[in-house]
Amino acid sequence: MPHYKSVGDVPRKRHVQFRQPDGRLYAEELMGEEGFSSDSALLYHRELPTRLVNAVGVGSDDAGLTPPEVLLPRHLMTGKLPVGSSLVDGRTVLMGNANVRISYAAAEVDSALYRDSDGDLLVYVESGSGRLDSVFGSLDVGAGDYVVVPTGTTHRWVVVEGPLRCLLIEARGHVTPPKQYLSARGQLLEHAPFCERDFRSPSEPLLEEAGETDVLVRRRGQLTRYTYASHPFDVVGWDGCLYPYALSIHDFEPVTGRLHQPPPVHQTFAGPGFVICSFVPRLLDYHPDAVPVPYNHSNVDSDEVLFYVGGDFTSRAGSGVTQGSITLHPGGFVHGPQPGSVERALGKGSTDEMAVMIDTFAPLDLAPGIAEIDDPGYPWTWAR
Repeated sequence: MPHYKSVGDVPRKRHVQFRQPDGRLYAEELMGEEGFSSDSALLYHRELPTRLVNAVGVGSDDAGLTPPEVLLPRHLMTGKLPVGSSLVDGRTVLMGNANVRISYAAAEVDSALYRDSDGDLLVYVESGSGRLDSVFGSLDVGAGDYVVVPTGTTHRWVVVEGPLRCLLIEARGHVTPPKQYLSARGQLLEHAPFCERDFRSPSEPLLEEAGETDVLVRRRGQLTRYTYASHPFDVVGWDGCLYPYALSIHDFEPVTGRLHQPPPVHQTFAGPGFVICSFVPRLLDYHPDAVPVPYNHSNVDSDEVLFYVGGDFTSRAGSGVTQGSITLHPGGFVHGPQPGSVERALGKGSTDEMAVMIDTFAPLDLAPGIAEIDDPGYPWTWAR
């Protein structure tokens, strides 16, 4: 995050003696990115966060991703995926590449403690409500929220109202607001479609007392179960610019114009080798001769993933796409509105569609199980 925050009890100076009521020193933990040359947070634990007492390898989370044999668009129906388990062990991997992995989960139970040391996690909450508990505190989340969990954050997902249906985007690196929205010192600029007031983050420490506690850790796709002598949620205070946060898609302010605006105006986040965009209810193009739906286009340098999360999807009418659908339009495939959509959209003044788009700048490989939720007729809907 680009702005500083202080939560709980911290001493006035960094790296000085800070004692507990019983006289013991609080244990500092500095979490820092890019070799401590970028954003960081300094946390103060009651117990040493290094007190590891056991470690057991529990396998790999390799999803068996492979390139498609035939280059075709896909329509994945997430409503056919199983409901249950947690947001950690209940993820169904759909696609990915060396930079990012895209999964879906419909959780009904709380997760165990988890730490992803391969990259940041971005979760979009489609429906339900829950809570992200972490070493930084608790953060309530609900439908429409983007939730960013920094690399190396020990956390768990709690289901409040289930199923908690989420799209999960696992980066091999860090997820940030786009650079074009930020000043040289990291403030969101006036032309950005959201501002710091729209972000929510933990506001007080989360303190739990327990003996030996397990944490599942992911690194290079391998999973290890660490056992610590005490619970990691013993942080009495922290400060810095690195912490989990949420941004509601309903706080994204769209850019509109007389003629159709290109996808970059919808950009919300950037990651290594991909961007995330938000399509929200907005006024449509207001030139008297405007064509308010997207023009036919080719993804020359990217694969395009769209997750449809609400409203009326005008350009996809007649294709079978509905809320919860995920479409993949790969590079090399020319696509656009469904037949008849252009004429039906003429004269419309606004749209209530909501969708999350992920554009990747390297081709996406596919998980073997997606055939079970793929609509085999989708590639041919443009011929109707």
